[in-house]
Amino acid sequence: MKVIYPAVFHSEDGGFWVEFPDLPGCSTQGDTEGETYANAVEAMELFLQDDYTVDTLPKASAAHKIKTDKKSFVSFVCGDFKINEKAVKKTLTIPAWLNMQAEKAGVNFSKTLQDALCEKLNLVI
Repeated sequence: MKVIYPAVFHSEDGGFWVEFPDLPGCSTQGDTEGETYANAVEAMELFLQDDYTVDTLPKASAAHKIKTDKKSFVSFVCGDFKINEKAVKKTLTIPAWLNMQAEKAGVNFSKTLQDALCEKLNLVI
């Protein structure tokens, strides 16, 4: 799942460091803007993975409301939030005739249920 948060990039001592106003304690640094951005993506992904679930992700602030000084700028950082992919066993009941047809066709029941649930919930994974 893609996540996007505003980050404040600070220029300091020939390099850069970055912080996320919506993710207290999440910060990193780099020698160039590009390196700092790449490090920011990694820091954000690891920070979110350790402390949050889909239901508890903080809401991203509006970038225009974030105050910066002359040596700083705001940029959005986009990364992947890895959803807990551990499989869970579910027991379900379907009509016998449907089961027979699906087995004859070689249907993967788990994959079919996952696809149907994602479609039903409008999830893109």
